[in-house]
Amino acid sequence: MISSILSSISHSLTPELLTIFMFAGLLIGLFMGHPLAFVLGGTAVLAACLGPGSNVLGIIINNIYGRAMDNYVLVAIPLFILMARFLNDSGVTERMFQAMRLLLGRVRGGLALTVVIVSVLLAATTGIVGASIAVMGLIALAPMLKYGYHKGLSAGVIMASGCLGILIPPSIMLILMASYSPVSVGALFAGALIPGLMLGAMYALYVLVICLIKPEYGPPVGAEERADTSTGELLLMLAKYVLPPMSLILGVLGALFTGIATATEASAIGVTIAFVLFLIFGDRKLSTCYNTFLEASKTTTMVMFVLVGATAFTGVFSIGGGTEVISDLVLAIPGGTLGALLLMFLLVFVLGMFLDWTGIVLLSFPIMLPIIEIMGVDTLWFVVMVAVVLQTSFLTPPFGYALFYLKGVAPPEVQTLDLYKAVIPFCLLIMLTCALLAWFPWLITGLPQMMVGYGG
Repeated sequence: MISSILSSISHSLTPELLTIFMFAGLLIGLFMGHPLAFVLGGTAVLAACLGPGSNVLGIIINNIYGRAMDNYVLVAIPLFILMARFLNDSGVTERMFQAMRLLLGRVRGGLALTVVIVSVLLAATTGIVGASIAVMGLIALAPMLKYGYHKGLSAGVIMASGCLGILIPPSIMLILMASYSPVSVGALFAGALIPGLMLGAMYALYVLVICLIKPEYGPPVGAEERADTSTGELLLMLAKYVLPPMSLILGVLGALFTGIATATEASAIGVTIAFVLFLIFGDRKLSTCYNTFLEASKTTTMVMFVLVGATAFTGVFSIGGGTEVISDLVLAIPGGTLGALLLMFLLVFVLGMFLDWTGIVLLSFPIMLPIIEIMGVDTLWFVVMVAVVLQTSFLTPPFGYALFYLKGVAPPEVQTLDLYKAVIPFCLLIMLTCALLAWFPWLITGLPQMMVGYGG
């Protein structure tokens, strides 16, 4: 009976109505608390029956297999996730933070600067935002509050710096973006490196300036604690706990940028180095190793489920004429190319308030990239700009994941409203970075042209 009803109303939705139905269904499903992957897939099935017809589901299944199941590049995702879990479970992160904290202890805001530096290193090694924020929240937030740091500065720098993991290579998000765009993983990694480091430098500069203007925001570490560690001991700590993660970064990015290995092969190199670090610094227990594989499998499964659901959603949306509707709408925006770009970046920003980066990339790229091609905009520049804007997807309420990650490990005196206020200056810094990248596009395209021969 249900099939006959669906059949009777099939093809009754125009492309405009189908577009409204699909995005309305997506929002309703998310606000009801259902998992994103199943909301995407369920909306796609309903829209297929109401719009182009249930016969398109066979085409969608073939698209899913070709896009997700038979894509060699995506093999790098589970490998990079496993690399991140090995490094995280090795315990080297906490020791690295302690070494950097003592090194910068004499500087006002030194603890906050340490958070930025360690988070950049974590972003280039683990790339797991939740893990980075949780680790920094556990090992940095309480000491910062103890030493009299401003609550907003402490929480904000942890959340913003922790989000760099989706931007600084090797990033799982960039690999997924590359699989949905004509840009290679190597070019995308090279293009995102300078913007990622720029954001880290912006955060560090903000800490220095705010602590200069308001010294009470970031008092230095006490002289007694600094005296407990000699210069020789500090240098040994830096060599022991900072250089190994650096070797991981050089091993992965060096192999990729020099052309020795593809992204998938570089991820295997990263897993090998991370496993060695796990054997050196970790507890080497089989139970820990088992949990590492288990957590990596859970994360990989989540990403792949969302990928399948989003492929179904965008497939039905495209076949039903939704892509043309959005394209016509964007191209009709006043201001020409600039107006269209601003609208697309604004849409990505707004979607970031409700979805995580996985859903945004998988939903927006099949729709936006053809428009970008029509306008003649450099695809690499656009993809990296979206990646920078997506930094805000973890920070903006109501569903900013960084807010929840830190709240889960924060002391009781740090309230949710404190976290909402804390991210405001860092969101403004992200917007400032986007403006600089738009004004100086060579900051994105320059390195790929030099290192991987990207031609635009």
